[in-house]
Amino acid sequence: MNQYPLWRYLLVLVVLITGILYAAPNLYGQAPSLQISARRAAPVDESLEKSVTSALEEAKVPWLAVERTDKRLLIRFPDDAARAAGMPVVSDKLGTKDYLVALNLAPATPVWLRDLGAKPMYMGLDLRGGVHFLMQVDTDAVQRQLEDRFIAELRAAFREEKVRFRTVSRSPSGGVLVTFLNADALAAGTTILDRDFVDLEASETGS
Repeated sequence: MNQYPLWRYLLVLVVLITGILYAAPNLYGQAPSLQISARRAAPVDESLEKSVTSALEEAKVPWLAVERTDKRLLIRFPDDAARAAGMPVVSDKLGTKDYLVALNLAPATPVWLRDLGAKPMYMGLDLRGGVHFLMQVDTDAVQRQLEDRFIAELRAAFREEKVRFRTVSRSPSGGVLVTFLNADALAAGTTILDRDFVDLEASETGS
């Protein structure tokens, strides 16, 4: 004999179905992805999306989907090999000045589940067996920082030794460009470079 009213069974059934539905994203795993983030005020728009996908198609690199928000572009790939092949293609297309391209793992949850607000459970490091970091060095930024440091140090050294110079600035072709008032100042400046800045390789240019 049924001891409980029908509505209780229906309530248990609804809770059970809801729990299964919102736990389902954990079954789909993660998809290898590339995340493109804008530096400064670079646009993340439809034009950027078309530019990237066209470059991947020209290079015959397979990709699954592209998701775009106001600040980033996420490209999903079928496997790690496709992502590895797509990384240099996207990086070469965009450069490093306006955009940052980084490896990512995006949840492979179907769109209809994501529209319902269902998300996978994000496990802590203890459950995932630790963490793996892949770091990329922005060599252009490091180069600029080194040049700025040497510019400041050179100016201070020349002023301290009373060496007359016109400018100490970043050279358009790379490195630091120092212009002196005359040949005597050039000779004195070269002596300081050889003595105190052994990490720098100096060469004369121009007149």
